[in-house]
Amino acid sequence: MRDPRYDILFEPVQIGPVTARNRFYQVPHCCGMGHRYPDSMAEMRGIKAEGGWAVVCTEEVEIHHTSDLGPYIEGRLWSDQDIPIMAKMADKVHEHGSLAGMELVHNGHHSYNRYSRAVPLSPSDITLDNEDPVHARAMDKQDIADLRRWHRNAALRSREAGFDIVYVYAAHDMTILQHFISRRHNTRTDEYGGSLENRVRLFREVLEDTKEAVGDRCAVAVRLAVDELLGPDGIEASGEGHDIVAMLADIPDLWDVNISGWDNDSQTARFAEEGYQEPYIKFVKSLTSKPVVGVGRYTSPDAMVRVVKQGVMDMIGAARPSIADPFLPKKIEEGRIDDIRECIGCNICVSGDFTMAPIRCTQNPTMGEEWRSGWHPEIIPPAQSEAPVLVVGGGPAGLEAARALGARGLDVALAERSEDWGGRVPKEAALPGLATWKRVTDWRMGQLHKLPNVGLYLASDMTADEVLAFGASQVVLATGSRWRRDGVGKSMHHAFDGGDAGPLMTPDDIMAGRMPSGDGPVVIYDDDGYYMGGVMAEACVAAGLKVVIVTPTSVVSPWTAYTLEQPRIQAKLIEMGVTIHANKVVSTRSGGELRIACTFTGRIETIACNTLVMVAARLPNRELYDAVMARVPEFEAAGIESVQRIGDCLAPATIAAAVHSGHRCARDFGRNVDRDEVPFRRETIMLE
Repeated sequence: MRDPRYDILFEPVQIGPVTARNRFYQVPHCCGMGHRYPDSMAEMRGIKAEGGWAVVCTEEVEIHHTSDLGPYIEGRLWSDQDIPIMAKMADKVHEHGSLAGMELVHNGHHSYNRYSRAVPLSPSDITLDNEDPVHARAMDKQDIADLRRWHRNAALRSREAGFDIVYVYAAHDMTILQHFISRRHNTRTDEYGGSLENRVRLFREVLEDTKEAVGDRCAVAVRLAVDELLGPDGIEASGEGHDIVAMLADIPDLWDVNISGWDNDSQTARFAEEGYQEPYIKFVKSLTSKPVVGVGRYTSPDAMVRVVKQGVMDMIGAARPSIADPFLPKKIEEGRIDDIRECIGCNICVSGDFTMAPIRCTQNPTMGEEWRSGWHPEIIPPAQSEAPVLVVGGGPAGLEAARALGARGLDVALAERSEDWGGRVPKEAALPGLATWKRVTDWRMGQLHKLPNVGLYLASDMTADEVLAFGASQVVLATGSRWRRDGVGKSMHHAFDGGDAGPLMTPDDIMAGRMPSGDGPVVIYDDDGYYMGGVMAEACVAAGLKVVIVTPTSVVSPWTAYTLEQPRIQAKLIEMGVTIHANKVVSTRSGGELRIACTFTGRIETIACNTLVMVAARLPNRELYDAVMARVPEFEAAGIESVQRIGDCLAPATIAAAVHSGHRCARDFGRNVDRDEVPFRRETIMLE
């Protein structure tokens, strides 16, 4: 039963010639599927519509071969050949009564054109904004006329494919229309450069072209960055952002507004709170009579109601919350607030785009698996077996396995040796900036407590004898992993010489509350490359310690570039006074000195070191598995049919990978998995 406080969220919203059935709007977001995996893309978007999102949009969809983003996997509408692929998605969205939105894009000098080999286009002569040694050429009047025609043709193809909303996109500092608006990118002296009115001219023309082409049946939305967080060097909400909206106020049918670039728009929870964009976008509704959509990683229905009632926005835009829980709207509608799987703001979903891989999610292990594995986020088929299951380890893999196995109707016992649930999750959530990660544990515990067929046992350190005596026919070991102390990692495959020459710690020690002590600096050796090295540094600085980071890579936490965090992490550490030695590996240690070697020349440098914190590789905690498997001859008498490892116990990885591993374990239960067969459906290229 829906709480009447949330009734306002389920009011219909008129968007030009179409009507959204409620105020939940999945804004365009990448998915790593696009034109390469169209069935997967369509099924994923269709699930969102089923979950109650009234509008479900595409990712960026390239309008022309001069806007080729390859090898990144986005959508394409280069020609009529692409219409059936996009129609597949629109049809899936329409099956559930939702509107399908198309985000058309030409990325200008953000288009690398590595596949098409076309010369990139830009308002002015400029280098590309990636590492390619290529320049974009300044567009002449014929190019501008061509661009308008290409966009119009793509809008018409969108309508033919069945889309209800068509975007004119000028955001994230990677679209040609925003490049024309920007003084940084546009140095033209003709009628398309100079004054703001001139710089907005092409944007206005494309908007009016799109309205004229498809506005009779399709709503036309604008996606605009109203602030770039660059001060006077960029668009500001108090300046040109405000003026652009005022110029075009009632021309589009909907305003989708945000801050730019993408790293600002999709900030992680480590750097931004829920609703962090409100101060920048709240002026928009005062200038237009048309509906306004905004984002801010909203997961609380109370916050959603507030922003609607306060006139900040008319529709609740979401990308990441709709990934973490595609059924978020339906759960609010049905009064199941406690069942919402809240986004933790880790941006593992974003990493799929940068790594050219199908999207994944820490909270939602079915994300990206809807078509290829047939997984539904809310429906899991009942098991055909009544075999009792013992899951050992209450970390993210074990919790998800027990939850999903229990949801399948199996009798499950979950044993955890510590006195707290969550394994690595609550420990990492206690580190600076990672508090929302606790939601991984909280949601699963909330669901487990609703399952009477799952027994939960804390402070239960299982031995091989106890596993064999338990009486479970299926044993799942999710005993996690531990950080190595010997320095072995990505860059060094042998043990560090000098590990016993002074105090040495790992993240496990610090997360257990044992901080370095004594005089002299703490040296963090980060050969992991993800978030842990930087977070360890923050924790040590917060404890009043002098900190030095040594890393074999050129920057701190390089993999966080895929989660849009790396520049913020490095800037914060510099501001905190952390000394960074990049492109260095640890060599030897003696006394209070650590010798580090240049990764290019091998040249040795000596630095002071009181305590060395090793953030390198991890080892699976497989001792229980080895002890149990040493007694295979006793399995039949003990009634054990199978023993398997999952999560970090199998191979240390991300929390998202651990959750996925636990979920796959439950989905595969009772099914004979042929190790010679691909365990999921593939989308293959049809030869003409």
